Amino acid sequence: MMDWIENRDGPKSILCMTGAAGSGKSALQQTVAERCATSDILGAAFFISSADPTRNIASAIVPTIAYQLGLKHDGFRTSVAAAVKHDRHIFTRSLQSQMDALIVRPFENLRRSKQLDANTFSYAILIDGLDECSGEPYTSSQLTEAEKRRQAEDRQAELLAAIQHCILDNDLPYRILIASRPEWAIRTALEPGGHLHEVAYHIQLSDNYDASGDMRRFLQRRFKVIGLQIGDSRWFTERDIEALVRAASGQFIYVAVVYNYISERRTSPSKRLKIVLTWVPHEGQVTHPFETLDRLYTNILLAAKNAYEAVDTHRGRDFTLLFVNLWMFTDVHFTVFIPADTLSALLGIEARGEKNLISDLRSLVTLGTDGDGDLILEVYHKSFADFLHEESRSKDFFISQFRSHLHLTKCCLQRILEWRPLDLYSLPGEYQELPEFDRRGLQAAIIKLPLLSLGYRDSAFVDELVHFTEKRGWHKFDRSLPSVYSGQGNLSKIWEAWLNLFRSIPGILKVRNPEAAAVLTGFLDKWERDEKGWSRTFTERLNFSDLDEL
Repeated sequence: MMDWIENRDGPKSILCMTGAAGSGKSALQQTVAERCATSDILGAAFFISSADPTRNIASAIVPTIAYQLGLKHDGFRTSVAAAVKHDRHIFTRSLQSQMDALIVRPFENLRRSKQLDANTFSYAILIDGLDECSGEPYTSSQLTEAEKRRQAEDRQAELLAAIQHCILDNDLPYRILIASRPEWAIRTALEPGGHLHEVAYHIQLSDNYDASGDMRRFLQRRFKVIGLQIGDSRWFTERDIEALVRAASGQFIYVAVVYNYISERRTSPSKRLKIVLTWVPHEGQVTHPFETLDRLYTNILLAAKNAYEAVDTHRGRDFTLLFVNLWMFTDVHFTVFIPADTLSALLGIEARGEKNLISDLRSLVTLGTDGDGDLILEVYHKSFADFLHEESRSKDFFISQFRSHLHLTKCCLQRILEWRPLDLYSLPGEYQELPEFDRRGLQAAIIKLPLLSLGYRDSAFVDELVHFTEKRGWHKFDRSLPSVYSGQGNLSKIWEAWLNLFRSIPGILKVRNPEAAAVLTGFLDKWERDEKGWSRTFTERLNFSDLDEL
């Protein structure tokens, strides 16, 4: 795949990779994206996720790709901005119209003006999970499941047709790699007679391939290494391996997770193996797709939950809610992003508590950093994220987005009430004396609060905000705001957008509690007036700092 991407003179500029769930498509796409980024040829990458409403609609794909391409080239970004200014409704147009206005014409402008250096232009575009692309939510709420599926397939087909028309027909030098399950839209486009059959390469991760032999060899080699490490070559039997291979049902991810779980540090491999073998179906027992994998995930989570909640200092905590919040809000693609160490402060757990939270889940997740150096939770395999997203699979470990938002909203309000001193006028000195861990948490609580509450008119959210108002929370919020404005949370840079988001909340409150809405509106008006003074003070402080450096 990399050879194809790097060979710009190759005859075909589209490669489609299809395969069943769990066959490794997303892992391959991620690896290709990382290698392209390292080579500075990655123009854009869009990983579609059916469970994420910000990443599963077709209308978001072209604008996001155009935005990412614009980040790579100032001239391209200028052309895209001009296109949006010329047609304010471009994002509601057909996908072909969007691609023509936001990708084709900006590129042609660069080519005509000779601003384009073909040797340095980032040209690789990756789209993962085409089959998970759905119709638009505002048109599908009243449709039956069959109609929703048909609408999703139509949008997937429309995207493929737009790519062919705009990229191929205009001879643009992009390399486009698309990964998908072999569903209707991509299958019909690639089969004989389909519009991509002659112009795209097709890699099929075969459904007929029997991975049992590879899984068997994988476990044998890994288990023998463990035997050398513990000084017991007879700690497992071939019958154990056969039981695990049979339980995997052709899904390599199953044996990979089993091995990771068994080989975790400070555990007994033989005891862990015996535990895992109690989770596998009996020989001859019929199982549904993903059933054994889901059982494995469920039991690993259950063991981690029991171990975490058994610790004295963790009593009263809901492990499932904390873990799902950690997973959800540290996803850089989610609507609200909070670094894991800051999230620990918001959730009311100890500094570096995120490490304790996942200490028994190292076979499934790890802590890493994103491109900005922020601490995030990384899931080893997409199948585990899919498991958490689907209530029918994760069952007791399913936490809805609504419940996650509500819980974190409560935590934000509670942190503000707890952290502020009784003497509100002792700020900002009191703010500066807060430990760094608490100060970062307070900044996040204030900055993220309007994002968390946005769009929720449920009584549970209203009750929390009303309770916060009755506790004089907005007065404490008001005293903290100037310090947070000039702190490390970058509130000064996003002030207008942040205030506009906040202004939608009184309207939600007014329906059930006009008094609370009036209190918040009064503070919003005050903050809008006060911000000019904060900005002036902040600028003067920066100028003094620059003088000190000179």
